[in-house]
Amino acid sequence: MAMGFDADFGALVAAETSGLYRYAVSIVGDRVLAEDLVGDTVVRAFERRGQYRGEASLRTWLHRILYHLAVDGFRHGSHEVSVAEVEDLWSDDSYSVDPSIALERAQSAEFVRDALVHLPQGYRSVVVLHDGEGWPSSEIAQMLDISLPATKQRLRRGRMMLVSALADGEVRRVANKAVPLSCWDARQQVSDYLDDELSDDERALLEAHLGGCATCPPLYHALVNVTASLGALHDPDTVIPATLAQRVRQRAAQQ
Repeated sequence: MAMGFDADFGALVAAETSGLYRYAVSIVGDRVLAEDLVGDTVVRAFERRGQYRGEASLRTWLHRILYHLAVDGFRHGSHEVSVAEVEDLWSDDSYSVDPSIALERAQSAEFVRDALVHLPQGYRSVVVLHDGEGWPSSEIAQMLDISLPATKQRLRRGRMMLVSALADGEVRRVANKAVPLSCWDARQQVSDYLDDELSDDERALLEAHLGGCATCPPLYHALVNVTASLGALHDPDTVIPATLAQRVRQRAAQQ
């Protein structure tokens, strides 16, 4: 049903601003820029509220607006991790990281947000919304207007890039043992393993690999710890800056 010019629209948008602000901070890495981004999102939402038809939730619709504003406004990619380079690293059976370093950095919101801004925007958003905000992959796919398989691929690659960004060169190359699955096959399945989406046979093979591999267990533990730490960033009691709350109220009052 179309929202149209419903008088409750302003209140509904205001109720979503905490989540929008958390998301904005995570993807731009700067609270002042995030505040501006949320403010611009609210303005754009009011300008386009007649276009909202309810095919997606208001939360999804608002996050889609913010995402596109962020993509349009922050096109500086020289600092971003290369998807191809990270996938090449993870496909190398001898590549690993020190999980203690990754975990130590993952427990610091400052380090995590710094690492997140090194991920390409499309991957950053999937990781933040899925592991940080607890969104299902299906809603993220709808928000980004991509397929569910593409969303899951971005999640897998985004998690890899985040771990490598956190490790930031703190890598070690060690000899591997003969174990079930190649490391690359195993590492492609770890993301689905974390989300409990493997069959019993696939799970058994992966666990056997992790039990005997010299390099994958640290990567796996780093993924687990980093994923869990992102969830800890979600604070439903996040206090929105007073200036941002005032901007939202003023905009709503103008309608």
